[in-house]
Amino acid sequence: MSEKIKLDIISDVVCPWCIVGYTHLAAAIAELGLQDKVEIEWQPFELNPDMPAEGEELRAHVARKYGSSKADSDRARETITQAGAEYGFNFNYFDGMKIVNTFDAHLLLDYAHQIGKQTELKMRLFSAFFTEHKDVSDRKVLIKEAETVGINEAQSQAVFADEALKSRVKTSISQWQQMGVTGVPTVVFNRKSALTGAQPQETFKQVLQELSASLTV
Repeated sequence: MSEKIKLDIISDVVCPWCIVGYTHLAAAIAELGLQDKVEIEWQPFELNPDMPAEGEELRAHVARKYGSSKADSDRARETITQAGAEYGFNFNYFDGMKIVNTFDAHLLLDYAHQIGKQTELKMRLFSAFFTEHKDVSDRKVLIKEAETVGINEAQSQAVFADEALKSRVKTSISQWQQMGVTGVPTVVFNRKSALTGAQPQETFKQVLQELSASLTV
């Protein structure tokens, strides 16, 4: 018995289905009126841990990684854009869009969790990358985005230089993988059960209803 449902959301900020899945989850939480009964912690996952600093053109990336043709890519972008729009998120794909390294973003998100700003920063980074054509591997960009949620430049620079923090984030990524997380988004409920993928709002609602029934009043 506990007072809150703990939700660990394992995701990457350049994963389109991660923001789609979160909008479904958030809608389910709101529908059930559980905003004060859930505790969300975003957990790190790197879709491309070996991505070089210069990034990779997105179409070339999906062709190399998944064997996707341009037509496949176009259909996927259309599907994702529509899914986002249904819940109010604007995907703004463009020719020449790059997939980038996200490790520094995860460092900032870890720090943001410590000060209660993690979901706010996560949403900002999703929008920066998918809507506003910003390079979320660029530390100057990350510093600016962090400032919008109340993290100043000196704090961000300290985060980027913190070797203990880097080690902790790498360990966290590894631990989730060792526990069987191979794809994102993955939502873990009370560290006991999990759903992978951008599940429908109704699916999240059913799980949350069951878990909320056991909460202490």
